[in-house]
Amino acid sequence: MARPGFDPVEIGKTYDENAAIRDGFGYGHLHMWYWYDDEDEAPLEEAVHRITRKVVDTLGVRPGEHVLDAGCGQGEPARYLAREFGARVTGVSVSAAEIDDAIRRTKGTDLADRVRFEYGDYTDLPYPDGTFDAVLVIEALMYSPDLDRALRELFRVLRPGGRISFSDFSLMPTADPKRIEKFMSTVKMNVLPSLPEWLDRVQDAGFGVEEHTQCGPRVYGKKSKYLKAAMARRDEISTAVGDSTMSEFSRSLQGFYAPRKDDIGYVIISARKP
Repeated sequence: MARPGFDPVEIGKTYDENAAIRDGFGYGHLHMWYWYDDEDEAPLEEAVHRITRKVVDTLGVRPGEHVLDAGCGQGEPARYLAREFGARVTGVSVSAAEIDDAIRRTKGTDLADRVRFEYGDYTDLPYPDGTFDAVLVIEALMYSPDLDRALRELFRVLRPGGRISFSDFSLMPTADPKRIEKFMSTVKMNVLPSLPEWLDRVQDAGFGVEEHTQCGPRVYGKKSKYLKAAMARRDEISTAVGDSTMSEFSRSLQGFYAPRKDDIGYVIISARKP
């Protein structure tokens, strides 16, 4: 499913405006959560970090490899890659606030010589062909005004044999169009493919798909657990950013929770450049 596109500058400004709030709920990971079931008692920080681990694990990163984190947020996945796998990481984002925060969090640490962050659009990268051994994209492709162009650009900057792993939302077969439109408009999402459509687009860009999973029931399907965990932190974050800012942020996301748990899927796809 597609809708009229949002441009990267507009997406960047949205993240600039809400960076502090999103960080408060995401602990440096600006993406979704993962709970196994309703009895899973993992705290919010662990549930959010699980997404990073699950997507990164499909990359098979080796020490010294150069990884592009496209849509890097505040840099926690990039730092995780460097810290746990010994990778060199370049993170790019269209949010200047995110890049500034990512640099601040990394400066002065023992990761500073292996991780760098740059303002940039992953649909038009300045890097030569074959620069990277692997590409990581966590919930960023959905914002692309031209998904096929974005995938081709990420294909270009990968070396032959290089890998890409990404996670993103997907359209479920029984989804209600009105709820989906509200969801996409709220998140400023340009495209919402089904899992088969995601696979087709990845292959059309030249990649060979090696692994994929649909874990929507444990991600968006656990939105009630997230809301409960987030509300427990709301007062703390509201004190830091101001009640009016917090209230406006909450109102702006109402459409995000409009779909039912079976409307929105969540896919993780890993592929390789021949």
